[in-house]
Amino acid sequence: MALCRNAKPASVVYLLYLIVRLRSTAVIRRLRKHKMRKGNEMGIIETKGLTKIYRRYQKQEGIVGSIKGLFHREYEEKAAVKEMDLCVEEGEFIGLIGPNGAGKTTLVKMLTGIIAPSSGMVNVMGYYPNKLENAFKKQYAIVMGQKSQLFFELTTGDTLNLFKEIYEIPHREYQQNKNYFVELFQVKDLMNVQVRTLSLGERMKMELIAALLHNPKVLFLDEPTIGLDAVASRQMREFLKEVNREKNTTIVLTSHYMEDIKMLCRRSVVVNHGCKIYDGDTEALFEKYQKNKRISVTFPRKVTLDLQSIGGIVLEEEGFKKVIGVPRESSSQAVAYIMKFSPMDITIEEEEIGKVVERIYEQEEAAYA
Repeated sequence: MALCRNAKPASVVYLLYLIVRLRSTAVIRRLRKHKMRKGNEMGIIETKGLTKIYRRYQKQEGIVGSIKGLFHREYEEKAAVKEMDLCVEEGEFIGLIGPNGAGKTTLVKMLTGIIAPSSGMVNVMGYYPNKLENAFKKQYAIVMGQKSQLFFELTTGDTLNLFKEIYEIPHREYQQNKNYFVELFQVKDLMNVQVRTLSLGERMKMELIAALLHNPKVLFLDEPTIGLDAVASRQMREFLKEVNREKNTTIVLTSHYMEDIKMLCRRSVVVNHGCKIYDGDTEALFEKYQKNKRISVTFPRKVTLDLQSIGGIVLEEEGFKKVIGVPRESSSQAVAYIMKFSPMDITIEEEEIGKVVERIYEQEEAAYA
């Protein structure tokens, strides 16, 4: 205080100026931090009102219809995705499920920029996907179970080298990632083998390695386990878990196989007729809507089953094989009863996704009625 009393007026003014400036700087820094935090709260994938409408040409049969179509064309509009609102956080493993034609693949194609939306907002890692900027394409990957991105005439090692050049991956980073995934997927003995000679399970492993070489932030998987046997499917699920956990890769998985969704995804989004009809916890989804189990059993001889006491019904029957539907809570009781007949083979499966979606859709319609 003595310093301020003895100081000249000009010095006091300058001191006050410094105090105000320092406080202003601190406020600005706080605002910037708040803005950064607010920006980080935005999901790595965000859509609002996302819609895709296809316009399809309708033509009458025969040559007359073809001639009429030259002068007057009739079209119909089909909404593949309608008013889709979705937010996915970084590091999430989310399941996208629904029956054939529900709009799952169309949604993934819009999120990756393969097709442009008709309307609505889409933001993936801060980019508008359909601009197809190189900076965006280097940060995501997509694997489709029915479409290969590999080069069938090359060896797997040469194919990975080609992807290194396409994505401009630094040599050291490429070697580290390649060694990591080759070890993880146990495919060292396949590196000098021509891609066309690989089995389906081996090819899917190489598809995933090729997709993950450039360290994508987001990985889109469309039916990655389709056609795989039980062992290969289980291995694929373990690999995906490891990638999500170790690399913090955000994964969006579409699948008809309920085992994939239950084992991998904490959160599920159910789509039907282009609309989102459920978005929430996967366990809660199955607890609430998956009421029954399917038991496929083959007997050594013809048997007659009394399933009324456990609420079961025979869904299919062919020779000595029966497919039985039972309530989930009675499945253990049903298996114990079936085992009395010494079956040759027995398989327990979850209810088909189509049935689950129908049940959700019916309840949602009833709620809005």
